[in-house]
Amino acid sequence: MKKRLVVILAASLIAMAATVSAAVREGEFSLTPVIGGYTFEGKQHVETNPVYGIRAGYTLTKNLGVEGLFDYVASRSTQGAGDVNLYRYGGEVLYHFIPDNRLVPYVAAGFAGLSREIAGSMQKSVGAFDYGLGVKYALFDNFALRGDVRHLIYSYGGSTYNNVEYTIGLHFPFGGMKPVAKAVEPSPVQESPKAAAPPPVAVEPPPKPASTLSAMPSSITSGHAARLIWTSKNAGECVIQPGIGPVPLQGERDVTPSADTTYTLTCTGAGGATTSTAAITVAAPPPPAPVVEQSAQKAAAAQRFCNKPAILEIAFDTNKTDIKPKYYGELKTLGDFLVEFPNARGEIAGHTDNVGGKAFNLKLSQRRAESVKNYLVETFGIAAERIGTKGYGFSKPIASNKTKAGKAKNRRIEANFTCGD
Repeated sequence: MKKRLVVILAASLIAMAATVSAAVREGEFSLTPVIGGYTFEGKQHVETNPVYGIRAGYTLTKNLGVEGLFDYVASRSTQGAGDVNLYRYGGEVLYHFIPDNRLVPYVAAGFAGLSREIAGSMQKSVGAFDYGLGVKYALFDNFALRGDVRHLIYSYGGSTYNNVEYTIGLHFPFGGMKPVAKAVEPSPVQESPKAAAPPPVAVEPPPKPASTLSAMPSSITSGHAARLIWTSKNAGECVIQPGIGPVPLQGERDVTPSADTTYTLTCTGAGGATTSTAAITVAAPPPPAPVVEQSAQKAAAAQRFCNKPAILEIAFDTNKTDIKPKYYGELKTLGDFLVEFPNARGEIAGHTDNVGGKAFNLKLSQRRAESVKNYLVETFGIAAERIGTKGYGFSKPIASNKTKAGKAKNRRIEANFTCGD
């Protein structure tokens, strides 16, 4: 009698388990709130922070579905530029494998708009392509767990960035065509039933590796060094070529190429391989200044720089402090002046237009003034105590900030020196 009860109970449990639907049904709608992490490519200098979002989907067939999405990330700059908020809105196409199972892996690809808010100032929106993997696991007819990983690729300010988003969510499907349940025939009661073979276990494919590689600065003068910065995910080993070889899974290294060079990072793991590249252009040193009569050269330098502000012909990229090689000639004029007049002392002053917040522009103008000072000290051997630096932000405009031309004049570097005896 006990054996019969055990057999009947086992058959009942199997029948109950069979009533749970698959994770995907044709014609169903779904809502999925998600939470996870968002990692910015290293050269953006933005902290990794949580991401919050929502997905709204519709399955065209059991295999093919579409989703609209919205994500929000609140982060901060790692270089003191202030808060960085990211908004992503767009859609994806999903392809489900084995949709009749409770565990359903899938691949996804899509396109979205990206909007960034830096230090309270909304930046220009850009388009971003994404692709990745996901899995749904149905616990009940109208509830499933879900996990996703996405690789985002977009261009901004002339550079291409690779970010990674990883989320988990609660999937709520509704509607759709429910599959017709097959009748379960009762098993004949036996005195010694054989144990049923366990169902096959679905094996989730290993995640595909991802990597980033950047060079700072990307343009150098021959004989100067640049720094390679790289990261990887889901990889077991990484190699950088040419001339470097095996490297840690993430790190930094200084390089001094003698000519234009494109470095390639290759990372491999259980899910395959991935490559990233970073190009460094190498410029020849500026030609020597034409030989002029010594007294005339000294008089011209004194006329420009002694005892009055002199605006240097230097421009910087947005939110950058790197000095481009094409401005080295202008700085050589100032460097030669400081060598010729050893008693000259003064200040390098940085100024900006009024785009962005006050604190952001003060810090940016200070960093740019320090970048000019460091170049003079390192290149021409000028004693650091002879040169002070000051960032004034947009507090001292020389033209109207209401016009494009006026803003360009206000974004300047000034040299203020007294020549002494």
